[in-house]
Amino acid sequence: MHFHHITLTVIDKEASVEWYQKLFGEASVTPRSGPGWTRARLAWPSGLIIGLTENTKTREGQSFDEGNIGLDHVGISCESESEVRAWAIKLDALGFNRGPVEDVSYCWAVTTRDPSGIPIEFFCLKS
Repeated sequence: MHFHHITLTVIDKEASVEWYQKLFGEASVTPRSGPGWTRARLAWPSGLIIGLTENTKTREGQSFDEGNIGLDHVGISCESESEVRAWAIKLDALGFNRGPVEDVSYCWAVTTRDPSGIPIEFFCLKS
């Protein structure tokens, strides 16, 4: 079993669409809406699917806080330490803030945050 997609509530849908496409490359974008929300569904040729939703329930000035119940971060699988380090280089080249490349007992990882403050982690388990 594996996840099919993830849908995130964001502050500015258009800014988030632009950010994720800078990070992962061009995606097909499909709009959708319902009472009180609008969404852009991004689908990449790799099979990655991310929904980005603006919701009228979101309070003005609110940003993501991993201390609240719900999502803590999004983890993107990498095959090797060198791939994690390559993502760090790409994040730098894009001008995206990031943390250090972490080398802990079980993994290598580097984390950035999207325009709404949601942590996006590039992660590789050590063998």
